[in-house]
Amino acid sequence: MAAQVDHEERRRQIAEALLRIADTQGLQAASMRAVAAEAGVSLRLVQYYFTTKEGLLLDALARLGVQLQARMAQWISAAGTPPTPRSLMTAVLSCILPTDPESRRITRTYAAYYTLVLSDPALVEKHGTPQPDLLEGFLAQQIRAAQQAGEIDAGRDPGMTAAGLLAMVNGLGSSVLGGQRTGDAALAILAHCLDELFGSP
Repeated sequence: MAAQVDHEERRRQIAEALLRIADTQGLQAASMRAVAAEAGVSLRLVQYYFTTKEGLLLDALARLGVQLQARMAQWISAAGTPPTPRSLMTAVLSCILPTDPESRRITRTYAAYYTLVLSDPALVEKHGTPQPDLLEGFLAQQIRAAQQAGEIDAGRDPGMTAAGLLAMVNGLGSSVLGGQRTGDAALAILAHCLDELFGSP
């Protein structure tokens, strides 16, 4: 009897190969043939599971999002019990910064995707904003909770503040990857900004 094929495992194997190429070489190097070679499978098998390159790119992007969410969940679980708006915001924003091998890999791979979607307006509209929008919404929710608790000035706009914090962290991440500063220096800048928002602990 032929061994049963685990189709989801095959899809994961191929998508993870694309993510490795995106991390180390950029998505411009991630042809279907290159992905097949990286995954150790035939080009025909890649085409069987992903009939188009866009389908493969989007599947891999969704898996990257799951990896980031799992990392955030770990950091949030370590944020204290019960977590406070400040501890939750610190955990989420800190875990995005490229301060260890896993976060550097995730940041580099997202950067490869950003480069791709910026050249395709349709992809930007459909797939370029959901993850940032979710993060901004979560941060704004925490800011509103802190305002209700009297920890943040009630006159601040939660949405604008959340967008500014996320943009700052994205910029800090680029500066770490580019060698301008260390991960620890980026974390110190983030802590300083949160001190200004909440007041020094």
